[in-house]
Amino acid sequence: MAERIKNMREVLILAGISEINDHGVRDFSVRRVAQACNVSCAAPYKHFKDKRDFIAAIIEYVNGQWKLRQQEVLSKVSTLREQIVEVSVSYVQFLMEKPFFRSILMLKDAEFDNIYHKMRGQLSSRSQQLEADFFAGAGMDEKTQKRKLHLVRSLIFGTVFLFDTGEVEYNQDALEELRYNIDREFDLP
Repeated sequence: MAERIKNMREVLILAGISEINDHGVRDFSVRRVAQACNVSCAAPYKHFKDKRDFIAAIIEYVNGQWKLRQQEVLSKVSTLREQIVEVSVSYVQFLMEKPFFRSILMLKDAEFDNIYHKMRGQLSSRSQQLEADFFAGAGMDEKTQKRKLHLVRSLIFGTVFLFDTGEVEYNQDALEELRYNIDREFDLP
């Protein structure tokens, strides 16, 4: 019974992600989510207190999926620099393989941002800590740190955009080029 409830919760969350993709947070409808899952309109409220709790669960779900991916990547590499590079490349893969999660990650909504900004920020907290540790160990000044962070983030999100638009084919060669470019950034002054 507990497994079935857990699975229904996940089914609702995945349908909720689709709902946000289609209608945004402002027009998020628990009723439409229930219809998409072929359950009663009351069924989601067995798993979530209200609409806000539902949306928070969606963000937690996406965070959890990314955290699992990060742990997997971090277990395979040892140096801070390798960890930063591999987590960055893995983030691009994560965004490409799960494009419906991007609606949560890149959502811009004033009400949403005020309530859930901190939760969404948890997505990058591990990589930010890796970068801070690397920069501290390398003795980089704050201006250089900011520039490098900006460039790495630009490489990540710019690459996802290029893959999405088809300007660059999403394949292993392109990911290797991204890996090279991010790694190279840490050799530059």
